[in-house]
Amino acid sequence: MDKKIYSVSEITQTIKMLLEQSLPTLWVEGEVSNFKEHYSGHLYFSLKDSDAQISAVMWKSRAQFSDFPLEDGLQIRALGNIRVYEKTGRYQIDIIQIQPAGTGKLQAEFEILKKKLYQEGLFAEENKKPPPLFPQSVAVITSPTGAAVQDILQVLKRRAPYLNIYIYPVKVQGIGAADEIANALKLANETPFIDVIIVGRGGGSLEDLWAFNEEIVARAIFMSQIPVVSAVGHEIDFTISDFVADLRAPTPSAAAEMIVPAIEDVANTFNSLNSRIIYALNSYLEYKKQRILSIKNSYGLRRSADIIRQNIQRVDDLAYRLSLTSEGLISKNKEKINQLKKQLNNLNPETILSRGYSITFKSNKIVYDASDLKKGDILETKVYTGKVKSIVD
Repeated sequence: MDKKIYSVSEITQTIKMLLEQSLPTLWVEGEVSNFKEHYSGHLYFSLKDSDAQISAVMWKSRAQFSDFPLEDGLQIRALGNIRVYEKTGRYQIDIIQIQPAGTGKLQAEFEILKKKLYQEGLFAEENKKPPPLFPQSVAVITSPTGAAVQDILQVLKRRAPYLNIYIYPVKVQGIGAADEIANALKLANETPFIDVIIVGRGGGSLEDLWAFNEEIVARAIFMSQIPVVSAVGHEIDFTISDFVADLRAPTPSAAAEMIVPAIEDVANTFNSLNSRIIYALNSYLEYKKQRILSIKNSYGLRRSADIIRQNIQRVDDLAYRLSLTSEGLISKNKEKINQLKKQLNNLNPETILSRGYSITFKSNKIVYDASDLKKGDILETKVYTGKVKSIVD
């Protein structure tokens, strides 16, 4: 009896049919590795766990609708179908949809929100408000039972015992924590005389710190009219709140140190400035003293009495010369006035009339031409000693 001989293609096709028909569309969870984005837009990578791995492909038509980027090390859940790639005889999962899983999901959400808020300008330096150099009142938004609040209070009381401290107790993790933090920020802004706000908590996992990655908290920090210092976790921890806040502190204790100078430092600075001011004043006064002594001993100042006497004599001389000049001018002007007076007197109509002349008027107007008169006109003739009325005949 002849043996049935299968070709490689037949075997591969049989395996392909068995796998693809027996396995439904399914979800698989694993870590992304060997990720590669082809120039065509298709995504090729592997999904692995501690014991195995499977090849995966996501075509461009589906990848372009994914709302977060893939990268090596990302933990995801993938919905897809098992397919056999006949060319290499390998099976792979043809992915329809992907979701972040566990910490990977939170990290993906973090990156998406970070990108969104950055594009809106919530991280822009020009929107940052510097805290005051010497705040008088500080609001602390944190858990009332955590270590962070004790660290902050200890530093503030040591560095600035004069400070007014307002504690706004909130949940810093779990359901409702983000809402409480956002409401506390709003309440602090409504409280009079608050100069700066510290919001934060101690360290923890990404899940523990997640309230400070919520959009509602980020927007509450951005909307605050009072400068906000974000003090979340340890130095290596970064949250969305850190990027939005006006100032980021690596730890809660560091936040307290950053917003208030130590009273000893203030005293030392004051003493240093006071010494510099006194030195500057003494130097200025000594300079002015030397200038006065120099002027006092100068040749010009020693001759001041002699200069005054000479100027008095000069004034007397000028006064005498002015007197002579004024008398001559008065005499000369008096003679000129008399001559003008004579000229005016000669031009006076009364003087002319006294020499036998007269002036004839018709209707109070001087008659210059006899041809302007007619029979019956009434005339008035002024002579030196009176008036004569007449009628033209």
